[in-house]
Amino acid sequence: MSILLTFRLEQAFRYRQVVRICYLDIGILAVYKMYIFSSDHKYLGRIRQYVFFFICQPLVKCTQLYSLEALLSICNADQRYYQGTRAPEVLAKKLPMALIHEGIGVVVHDSRGEFSPGEAVVMIPNTPVESDPFIAENYLRSSRFRASGFDGFMQDNVAMGRDRIVRLPDHIDREVAAFMEIISVSNHAVGRFDRFSHGRKDHIAVWGDGNLGYITSLFLRYRYPDAKLYIMGVNRDKLTGFSFADETFDVREIPDDIVIDHAFECVGGTGAPKAIDQIIDHIRPEATIGILGVSENPVPVNTRMILEKGLRVFGSSRSGRQDFIRLH
Repeated sequence: MSILLTFRLEQAFRYRQVVRICYLDIGILAVYKMYIFSSDHKYLGRIRQYVFFFICQPLVKCTQLYSLEALLSICNADQRYYQGTRAPEVLAKKLPMALIHEGIGVVVHDSRGEFSPGEAVVMIPNTPVESDPFIAENYLRSSRFRASGFDGFMQDNVAMGRDRIVRLPDHIDREVAAFMEIISVSNHAVGRFDRFSHGRKDHIAVWGDGNLGYITSLFLRYRYPDAKLYIMGVNRDKLTGFSFADETFDVREIPDDIVIDHAFECVGGTGAPKAIDQIIDHIRPEATIGILGVSENPVPVNTRMILEKGLRVFGSSRSGRQDFIRLH
């Protein structure tokens, strides 16, 4: 029997596509929205896409517990695999592989009885095989990551380590919870910023008007309510959604006299070099810059001005169990 759930996108995360699943005898039908923009970033409309995946992966054996996906989310990393835009040698090395690393599940079986069948949980994609007192689990080179180093959540059932799931409170909307992984990424990045940056946080700027920039900006507004929060983007329609920010700017029209104490780069891709250059040009000396955007190719950086201004630049990628727990 096939069940197709109704599609709806949360207003707060309208730049993201929530996957809805239809289980069939021979595969899985994924339904999601794609927003269409022209080359000059003009909004053209949206379409609903249907992607079919044949089931070719048997149930993984495990002595711990099984989870059935309830809601999944597609990120840009997954789309690069679906669309075949990653380098051919990368695709040849990693595929075939079950994709998707974001989502919530429903417990099917727990051999210890600590989780009840039907209980909603958040599935953590990062899977460490060791611990280190100084290095977080998501930065250990030995750690594995769902839908990157091994099979992701696009399976009928997923065998999860006991420490790789977190109970989902009843008061959290399930569709919002589907974004818990990317929310934990922003939470992790802002937590690192707390440790690395100096005490003056009067003016903070975020480059990037997409989902990562939006969620990171929300955390910054919550963590530093008295700071002036600026958003730098390229799409005016998206920028209007940052109603909680003090000001938004088109990256082609950033005032020369703007004061920025710290900044986050949430652009990635081909736009990352320009964003990082603008941050370095506009930021104050001894500021902290967080790099969150993912780029396929090496990005040139103006190291001369980093030295002259004494800037602190840190990278932040993925998240770990503690970042999920702190969201509750």
